[in-house]
Amino acid sequence: MVSFVNRRVLVMGLAKSGAAVARLLLGHGAAVVINEQKPREQVEEALLPLEALGAKVVCGGHPLSLLDEHVDFIVKNPGIPYHVPLLVAARERGIPIYTEIEVASWFTTSPIYAITGSNGKTTTTTLIGEILRADGQNPVVAGNIGIVLSGVVEQVAPDQPIVLEVSSFQLMGTETFHPRIALLVNLYPSHLDYHGTFEAYLEAKWRIFRNMTETDVAVLGADQDVVRQHLPRGPRIVWFGRKARDEDGVWLKDGRIVVRRQGTEEVVLATADLRLRGEHNVENALAATAVSLMAGARLSAIREVLQTFRGVEHRLEFVMERDGVEYFNDSKSTNPRAALGALRAFDKPIVWIAGGLDRGDDFSGLIDDIQRRVKSVVLLGQAADRLGEVCRQAGVSDIEKVGNLPEAVERARQAAAPGDVVLLSPACASWDMFNSFEERGRMFKEALHTL
Repeated sequence: MVSFVNRRVLVMGLAKSGAAVARLLLGHGAAVVINEQKPREQVEEALLPLEALGAKVVCGGHPLSLLDEHVDFIVKNPGIPYHVPLLVAARERGIPIYTEIEVASWFTTSPIYAITGSNGKTTTTTLIGEILRADGQNPVVAGNIGIVLSGVVEQVAPDQPIVLEVSSFQLMGTETFHPRIALLVNLYPSHLDYHGTFEAYLEAKWRIFRNMTETDVAVLGADQDVVRQHLPRGPRIVWFGRKARDEDGVWLKDGRIVVRRQGTEEVVLATADLRLRGEHNVENALAATAVSLMAGARLSAIREVLQTFRGVEHRLEFVMERDGVEYFNDSKSTNPRAALGALRAFDKPIVWIAGGLDRGDDFSGLIDDIQRRVKSVVLLGQAADRLGEVCRQAGVSDIEKVGNLPEAVERARQAAAPGDVVLLSPACASWDMFNSFEERGRMFKEALHTL
C-alpha cells in the first residue's frame, strides 16, 4: 500500500463518509483538511474528534484558497456536484478527485462484491449479505447502504467478502476500484438532475466494470436491451432474467427461480415461496441468487434466505394494521420506477401518499397503475402539483395536497376503509422537506403510532 505520510488531502463534505475517510487517512499519516459547506456550529460535534487527530477544518463554503497550498488529491462527498468552482479549479490543475469508496478500496485485499443499479440496490445488497452469512462466509455489508466502507475496511479479514452497495455518484469518483463480482441490478433514467443526460448516468454506472478482468464476474440483467447493447469488456458475464434463455444464468421459468449451469437446470424455489412482496423483488431475488452462486454459496443457503427474508427498512416495510387498514413504509422509493413497483405489489385499494423533491422526473408512466390501483392520493412537497395532474389524468378524484407528513398520515387514515392499504411511496427524493429518505420513513412511522 502507498504511504500517506505527509500527503496533503482535502476532504470535501463531512457527513458520515467524509468523517470516516478523514479518520482513515489521518490514521495513516496524511495531512487532512476537512472542508464543510455548513457553518461550524452545525457540525462541531463531529469535527472535534477529527481535529483532535490532527485535521484542519474550513467551514462555511468551498473557498478556492484551499488550493493555494499543494493538494495531492481530493475526496469529495458523492452528493457534491462537479461544477462547484473549487472542483472545477482542481480539475484544471490536474488534482485527482475521488469518492470515499475509491480511497477505502486501497486499504483491503478482501474480495469486493459490488452492487449498483437504478432501483433495488439496497434490498439486493442486504439479501446477498444474508445469503453469504447463512452460507458461513461472514460477509461485511457496507457502502451506500449506510455503513461507510472507510469506517470498517481495516477490520475486515483478508478472506472476508465485502458486499458493497455503490451509487452512480460514488462510482464517478473511482479510478482503481476493482470488484471481483459486480452486479448491475437494472438501469433506468435516474438522477438526471445530477448527471445531465442518461448517457452520462450510464457511463457513471459502467465505471463499476472498468478494472475487471477475465477472472472477475459481471452479473447483468438479460431483459434490458440497454444492458445488452453496452456489455462490459473484460469480465465473464453471468445473466439473470424473467425470460428463461438457453444461456447459463438464473432465470424465472414456470413460476420458479431456476439455475442453469452447463446445460443442466436446478430449481431454487417457487416465486410463491418468496417472503418479499412485489414483482420487482422477484428480479432482486434472481440477481441476488446469481451473485451468491458466483461467490460460492450453496443453493440450500440461498433457498433458506429467500424463503425467510422480510426486506429492509423503508422498502415496502409493513408498519402496522389499524381498523382493518394496512400501512406500508416505502420511503426509499425515490423515483417513479421504484414507486411503480410498490403500487404493483398490492391487489387491494391503495391510499397513496406521494411527492417530494421535484427533479423533473416523468410521472406519466404511473398513470395506468394509478387508474387500476389507487382510490385516494395525498400529496406533499415540491412535486405535489405535477403528481396531482398525473393522478387527475388517471381518473382519481380524491386528491388532497398537505403541508407535512403527519397531516398526510391523518388524511390518509380518514380516506382509508377496512381492506385498504395506505402506502407511503413518494416517487421523489426527500431533500425538499427531509434530510434523507430514512428520516422521512421514520417520521411516517412515528406519525402512524400516534393515530
